[in-house]
Amino acid sequence: MNITLVRGDITDQHVDAIVNAANSSLLGGGGVDGAIHRRGGPDILAECRALRASHYGRGLPTGRAVATTAGRLSARWVIHTVGPVFSAEEDRSALLASCYRESLRLADELGARTVAFPAISTGVYRWPMDDAARIAVQTVRSTETAVEETRFVLFDERAYEAFAEHVHMPTGGHSHSGVETGRDSDHGSGTAEEEPPSEEGAGGTSPEPAVPPKNQRRRAGA
Repeated sequence: MNITLVRGDITDQHVDAIVNAANSSLLGGGGVDGAIHRRGGPDILAECRALRASHYGRGLPTGRAVATTAGRLSARWVIHTVGPVFSAEEDRSALLASCYRESLRLADELGARTVAFPAISTGVYRWPMDDAARIAVQTVRSTETAVEETRFVLFDERAYEAFAEHVHMPTGGHSHSGVETGRDSDHGSGTAEEEPPSEEGAGGTSPEPAVPPKNQRRRAGA
């Protein structure tokens, strides 16, 4: 698998699947969630409403992932996943890792070969950027998947540098992923990753298997 880093706007990405750092309500919100709904159009919200009316009446649990159409985005699907709210008193890193793992599992079910991720839980959910990058990169590297490219789309220089550090960090003798890094400064979104958690998802529930509804760059060793 290739790991690609891009500083830019996730809604501009031409990939098979775009991952949305969603609110558990699945009804849109701020940050990346709101941007995806605005750019993708009403079809995304319509399918999210259908999910709420069927499998997820109480909202999508933290760490789970579901898929909808991508609407007007340059992708086939949007994979919605709910990141955990950071807590200094409780270790929720397994839930954050689950967001990436479940999204890749769902991408495999859909047949997606290129997937774009935001930095999940690093906006108003307050997860420290360096630790979030570590969890994201380690999880993607260790997950068995048919996805050929995982693209992390970072909204500012701080996020970009944090992810770049972990992408290029030695992996203890294991085989390295191919890596492309690049900046797309013309499309920096500057938005937070998530809106505040709804009453249905405070970020402390355990993940379960999901049931889906149907630049200039340089190459380097990871």
